[in-house]
Amino acid sequence: MWQILVLLLSVVSIVLMTARLKLHPFLALLAAAFGYGLLSGTLSLQELVTAINGGFGGTVGSIGIVILAGAIIGTFLEKSGGAYRLAEKVIRITGEKHVPLAMGMIGSIVSIPVFCDSGFVILSPLNKTLSRKSGIKLAASAMALSLGLLATHSMVPPTPGPLAAAEALGADVGMVIIWGLLVTAIALSAGWAFSVFCTSGVDLVPEKAPITDSAASGDDHSPSALKSIIPIALPLILIVTRSFNDLMQPFGEGSISSLIGFLGQPVVALLLGACTAFLLPRKLTSEMLSAKGWVGQAIVSVTTVIIITGAGGAFGKVLQESNIASVVESSLSGINIGIWLPILIAAALKTAQGSGTVAIITTAGIMAPLMEPFGLGDPSARALVVVAIGAGSMIVSHANDSYFWVVTQLSGMNVKQGYRLQTLGTMVQGLAAAIVVWIISFFLI
Repeated sequence: MWQILVLLLSVVSIVLMTARLKLHPFLALLAAAFGYGLLSGTLSLQELVTAINGGFGGTVGSIGIVILAGAIIGTFLEKSGGAYRLAEKVIRITGEKHVPLAMGMIGSIVSIPVFCDSGFVILSPLNKTLSRKSGIKLAASAMALSLGLLATHSMVPPTPGPLAAAEALGADVGMVIIWGLLVTAIALSAGWAFSVFCTSGVDLVPEKAPITDSAASGDDHSPSALKSIIPIALPLILIVTRSFNDLMQPFGEGSISSLIGFLGQPVVALLLGACTAFLLPRKLTSEMLSAKGWVGQAIVSVTTVIIITGAGGAFGKVLQESNIASVVESSLSGINIGIWLPILIAAALKTAQGSGTVAIITTAGIMAPLMEPFGLGDPSARALVVVAIGAGSMIVSHANDSYFWVVTQLSGMNVKQGYRLQTLGTMVQGLAAAIVVWIISFFLI
């Protein structure tokens, strides 16, 4: 019981250090790793240092390049105006009278390579314009966009959180993408319904949203929607194709299968996606590829995420080396909550300290040594647990979440309206995703 108590204290300390003391999550996660290792009494001092170094280095080494490549794709989409063109195309398909549906779809596409905060800033001007032209209330379209961005960002790689969780849990990224897209589609329906039916009576007067680059407004030099979707679609297709080939082996074990396996590796797939993103600007210049240009800005934007991910890997490695799995298994042998365990842990962490990425990474570290004891060790179950963690990490966005303030400020919500719309909306969508994961688990676990 001492190890379990120390684990709980470690999780609480992460929450307190990030939410109350405002410490950087990197420091909080490392402090928790050292604190747990020292207090649990299961590791020698040298073993503790080795576990922390190994966990940090192994995690960053396996997904660092993937995160960087995804950031480059997102930055080129933003700066070139490609994200805006994608939005315009979806609007043409759905029609201006269905702005909330369109904005939810747009958000779910754009947030695969682009962070929620950036995606909302990029698309907020378009959202306001369309809402005004169509006569749709801004509250409805703003919430649909917010929840659409949040859904894929939380559950579909190659966004950093799900990608880090997949690595920590040994899940196949392609399978995570497949289950993540399925759960996202259903969760988005709940988010759309909330946006349409639960925002009546809320009138917003937004501040003017900034646009980070002139191309982001979709001028004549912006790439076409078809060209803009390629950097997003290509990596997903390659990764999923590799997973399908591994499962079904339609090409046997020859050279074609080997080539598919190589191209479908997340690091290769995302780098190829980044290369196609270089074709988005009307004229690619050396300045764009420089340390101060678009590539440099992309790298800087995700440095913090990579560091936090590494620290989460260090914490998870210490937990694994302490043999916490057998302790928890024996303590919870009479309790069988199955797939709800990662959901509840992620939701508690998200609600308490605000960062969805930190909640996902921390929960993955806690769950990693528990997968086999709880009967979640097969490939399908591991992939579903990653999606379950993402579903939990959406519950809920409130005042300690930076995304809460991005959405409320750019949409003209006051704090009360923010809790009524953004907080309640993320709870509805997160619970919907969690229920879908739970239903799927009956067939997989």
